[in-house]
Amino acid sequence: MKKAINYLYQTLTKSYVMAEMEARKLWHDPTELIARAVQPILWLGIFGEALSKVRAIPTEGYTYLQYITPGILTQSATFVAIFYGLYIIMDRDTGILQKLLVTPTPRLALVWGKMISAGLRGMSQAVIVFIFALILGVPLHLSILTLLGVVLIVLLGAAVFTGISMIIASIVKTRERFMGIGQVVTLPLFFASNAIYPIAIMPGWLQVVARVNPLSYMVDGLRSLMLAGSWNGVGMDILILAVSTLVISVISAWMYPKVVI
Repeated sequence: MKKAINYLYQTLTKSYVMAEMEARKLWHDPTELIARAVQPILWLGIFGEALSKVRAIPTEGYTYLQYITPGILTQSATFVAIFYGLYIIMDRDTGILQKLLVTPTPRLALVWGKMISAGLRGMSQAVIVFIFALILGVPLHLSILTLLGVVLIVLLGAAVFTGISMIIASIVKTRERFMGIGQVVTLPLFFASNAIYPIAIMPGWLQVVARVNPLSYMVDGLRSLMLAGSWNGVGMDILILAVSTLVISVISAWMYPKVVI
């Protein structure tokens, strides 16, 4: 029991150290976040505004711009996270990863540190989406409880996709292959979710994919909080994301040393 408590303590403290180190990189070089802000702005400002005029997609009583705002927020956060494995490959190529792996730091701490860091980057993207949505006049529910729920969902969602990214990085080994596979993973997951249209209008086989897609649960939770200001069903979305995070983090920790092989 004492060993388990000590391991958990070491894992949590080392995770914090790893996340703080990654956060400092972001603080000193925010240009990547600025560049990534362009995509959600284009989705909301052009795609969202244009389709709001068409009104061909059922949006549960909301305007289309309202409807896709949580989806674009999800996309922004997860697209940052899914490419986080690229940093692992870069660390390996520069020798940093090998030095980390020979330390007594628990592998799970290395994984959780990356997940927390990706969550922080995802939160910065969420702030950009919130600000731009308000500029466009999108009505959103803003309360302390709502914002706390949004933060939790974004952190968990970013963690899930960071874990997936790290698993991919453990398999493909090179930056070029990783970038190609990253695109193959992210775009299908985005379009096979309820981010920009309801699951009900999808063909049957795609509905099955959407219901096992973690991105759908992120969007569902964010949509309830941001648009309805309601926690109904959000607890289940958070539980699914939390379980997914735990499972994927264990798999990522097991595969982490394989990056250097």
